Amino acid sequence: MPTIEERVAYLEGQVSEHSHTLVEIRDSIRQLEGRFDARFDQLERRFDARFDQLERRFETRFDVGDRRFEGLDDRVARHFTWLVGLQVTTIVAILGALLARP
Repeated sequence: MPTIEERVAYLEGQVSEHSHTLVEIRDSIRQLEGRFDARFDQLERRFDARFDQLERRFETRFDVGDRRFEGLDDRVARHFTWLVGLQVTTIVAILGALLARP
């Protein structure tokens, strides 16, 4: 049967070994956290770049649409001017014809 000193020494060795193992586990977890942080940073940069690219594409598309609507607005304004001009001319011609009757 081991003596008390031997048993205490054995237990101290076991506790020391467990403490060393816990330190290694803690270090491994910190390394893992660092790897996760690096990976999330990388993903965030990729997502940001992708969203910036999509935003530029949408802005380009909206600019094209805006230019098309501006062109359409100009055409509608010209056509409206012609339409009003034709109506005024028609009214003047009708009034002239009515006033010219004996």
